[in-house]
Amino acid sequence: MKEPYVKYNIQNNIATIEFFHPEQNSLPSDVLKDLANTITEAGNNDEVRVIILKSGGDRTFCAGASFKELIAINDAETGKIFFSGFANVINAMRKCPKFIIGRIQGKTVGGGVGIASATDYCMATKFASIKLSELNVGIGPFVVSPAIERKMGVSAMSQIAIDANTFYDANWAREKGLYASVFETIEELDEAVQKFAEHLCTYNPEAMLEMKNIFWRGTDDWDNLLAERAAISGRLVLSDFTKETLKKFK
Repeated sequence: MKEPYVKYNIQNNIATIEFFHPEQNSLPSDVLKDLANTITEAGNNDEVRVIILKSGGDRTFCAGASFKELIAINDAETGKIFFSGFANVINAMRKCPKFIIGRIQGKTVGGGVGIASATDYCMATKFASIKLSELNVGIGPFVVSPAIERKMGVSAMSQIAIDANTFYDANWAREKGLYASVFETIEELDEAVQKFAEHLCTYNPEAMLEMKNIFWRGTDDWDNLLAERAAISGRLVLSDFTKETLKKFK
């Protein structure tokens, strides 16, 4: 079995950040921390003009948080720290001074939808359906919902948050504003992402930075907001309902 990783390389002013976990790219705390730090590092690198964010494998972009870690939480503080993992990644993406292009090759669930929503421009394959499954286990998409709401609106975010059993297909996600375009194959997606990134490298970096600041206007409170949301999830994961539900996944 392949080991989890976060890889980072720069070629022709394009930074490509790739994360992977053998359990359908579900992310434990250490990988989330590494991912947040890598995004910050790439953003601060003067050589980098644009960032491509992707995951390894071809079936699932990100299955959300690590269930193994989730099941092991026994106190509210540990819960808050665990759920802060995705908060820190989203905040790193928000503060990153470079445009981040999302490359979503397959299904994405929970926190993965949050990461896709926090990219500045997102492309996907037709296999990249989305689901917010948190309500199924007795919590909710508290940490990621600000990013999803910002990208897709309250109505679409509410719909997928309440309908926690259903995968919504890639074309629905495109219609709601999550994906800019949807491709038939991963090869077509990769070609389009690369071409788009190369095109962005020809633009004025100062103009792109100012645009990014405008796009994310009104999110300055997210450091506190997402920490508060992580605390809500951290509390709910200790509820009798959630503990009982999680036993089924052991």
